[in-house]
Amino acid sequence: MRSVLITALILIISPGYSQTDEQSLSDAAIALTYNQVTYDPSYFSIPYPNGDVPADKGVCTDVIIRAYRKLGIDLQKEVHEDMKRNFSLYPNKWGLTKPDKNIDHRRVPNLMTYFSRFGTTKVISKNPEDYNPGDIVAWNLSGNLTHIGIVINRKSEDGERYLIVHNIGNGQEISDCLFTYKIIGHYSYPKP
Repeated sequence: MRSVLITALILIISPGYSQTDEQSLSDAAIALTYNQVTYDPSYFSIPYPNGDVPADKGVCTDVIIRAYRKLGIDLQKEVHEDMKRNFSLYPNKWGLTKPDKNIDHRRVPNLMTYFSRFGTTKVISKNPEDYNPGDIVAWNLSGNLTHIGIVINRKSEDGERYLIVHNIGNGQEISDCLFTYKIIGHYSYPKP
């Protein structure tokens, strides 16, 4: 209940709130950190559209999905519909022969493909000024392990870079990790 009230207050006090406002996406991501979530990469059968894994479970992609859902954007539906039409454009890392509405939107490489197709692909650099609140950043942690998070409107203790909302195993949290891992994707969505 507390998280619902916090989210409602954030949306009410955010000036100029709109579905594509980067500030609102940052606020929505921050609101997620008030919810207790256990990292759980399990496969879940979920409703479609607007399906979600249990509210107390999730992974990094669920942070992205839930933040956009607070703005009225259902990435489960958007990714699934595009994959139905353009399956061959998406990574084939999981041996699937057709889209799966339960999991496709919960995979970092699929979100990266979707954002590159329908969002704005932004520069990848080591310059903190290139990363703004509301940006989506994807990383390679090691090997084939990918990760994704949202840049928010709070700065690191040294004031040099924006912080990230993500779930890397400790639940939905705010971290100073923008340059901790190798950045492999940088997007804004939807296109302005």
